[in-house]
Amino acid sequence: MTIHIEEETTIPFSFDYQKLAETVIAYTIDREEFPFEAEISILLTDNQGILEINHRMRRIDQPTDVLSFPLIDYPSAGNFEEIDMLEENFNPDTGEALLGDIVISIDKVLEQAEAYGHSVQREFAFLIVHSMLHLFGYDHIALEDAEKMEPLQKAILEELEIKR
Repeated sequence: MTIHIEEETTIPFSFDYQKLAETVIAYTIDREEFPFEAEISILLTDNQGILEINHRMRRIDQPTDVLSFPLIDYPSAGNFEEIDMLEENFNPDTGEALLGDIVISIDKVLEQAEAYGHSVQREFAFLIVHSMLHLFGYDHIALEDAEKMEPLQKAILEELEIKR
């Protein structure tokens, strides 16, 4: 597993966020039984940085907490049996599946941890789990999709003992 983390802003966390990201990603990959070694990129930015990406990619002119950009299409969420084995889905140097990119606003991590009354560590972990599930084809726009994704997010965090 390869995780590329790029920092565009100061990270004021008092915990090892790189280790936490690695733990959460590895656990989610294992729990979902993703059948390949994986490569993921994470960009840690501020509200301005994520606003620019959100505007450019989604035509939404406001900052958000996290953006996920999956690179693999799935027949259905979490269904890895029929993944297109296209060469472009894999890093030619490592053979790892290119899952996609995660963009997190550190400003939003801090704001939401305070607003929801839980730790910054929990909020950061939640956003990574949330994005990893998007990279596996899950979504939450339609109610039926949210009913699959949201309990899964909660279960993963509980199993990792990352509590509110």
